[in-house]
Amino acid sequence: MDKRIIKALVNPQYACLAIVHKLSRFIKSDELYLKIVYLLSIGKRLNLKNPKTFNEKLQWLKLYNRKPEYTIMVDKVKAKEYVAKIIGDEHIIPTLKIWNNPEEIDFDKLPQSFVLKCNHNSGLGMCICKDKGKLNISKVTNNLKKGINQDYYMTNREWPYKNVPRKIMAEKFMQDESGENLTDYKFFCFNGEPFMMYVSHDNAEQATTDFFDMDYKRLPIRMKDPNSKELPVKPKEFEEMREYARKLCTGIPFLRVDFYIINHVVYFGELTFFHNSGLTPIHPEKWDSKLGDLLKLPPID
Repeated sequence: MDKRIIKALVNPQYACLAIVHKLSRFIKSDELYLKIVYLLSIGKRLNLKNPKTFNEKLQWLKLYNRKPEYTIMVDKVKAKEYVAKIIGDEHIIPTLKIWNNPEEIDFDKLPQSFVLKCNHNSGLGMCICKDKGKLNISKVTNNLKKGINQDYYMTNREWPYKNVPRKIMAEKFMQDESGENLTDYKFFCFNGEPFMMYVSHDNAEQATTDFFDMDYKRLPIRMKDPNSKELPVKPKEFEEMREYARKLCTGIPFLRVDFYIINHVVYFGELTFFHNSGLTPIHPEKWDSKLGDLLKLPPID
């Protein structure tokens, strides 16, 4: 049985949320739509008149903090140019080629290893190819079609994605000398200052997430994934990443800045204005309020 069907049977809220997502294009009001998906995701009514929690304030920002530069910053093609001007192009993963649709891709001209992704969404259609000889091109092409056709804005009304020109990009496959999967270092920045970071590691057994403050003390926070059993070692490049995050988040109410460390070099990952779209419960719940206290909302544009 399909995992999604099992999840829907166990959790009726998931089934309702899936239906709402399917009908999203018929719900024209962003405010109404967010109130519905917030209730189904968080289990509480969304307070937009006087938002208090982190997740509530992210919904408020979706509606009332809409700046043209945000569209550039979430576009995985243009964001590289934007970030390179601030922290240097030596921290940018090389782009090999850009296309408008999957049919344009000539796989014969790609190297033996590469990464394919859409520039306007959060992973749908992504292909990490380590050996082109084993690649199922038909399957990859079909997945990319799904990705390029996804209206990422419509699903959770993250406004910056609404006007991103949809592209498919090939990137250089980056491998650390350790041979292990790359680890994500994601900085939560509030009003121009990094406050905490989480380490995201996806191994063969289980994806894990661990939160730390800026002194690298572990924080008792859990969102989607469990904490790791062993404390991740503080990277030597921690302060370097922190400084880059500070430069990139200047003047922005909330921004998540992601990095990789590959062979001791810091590489830019992506910029995210709405962590988990502000639709994932935070445990313990008091941290939703604590993070909300840190996020100072700007005047309405």
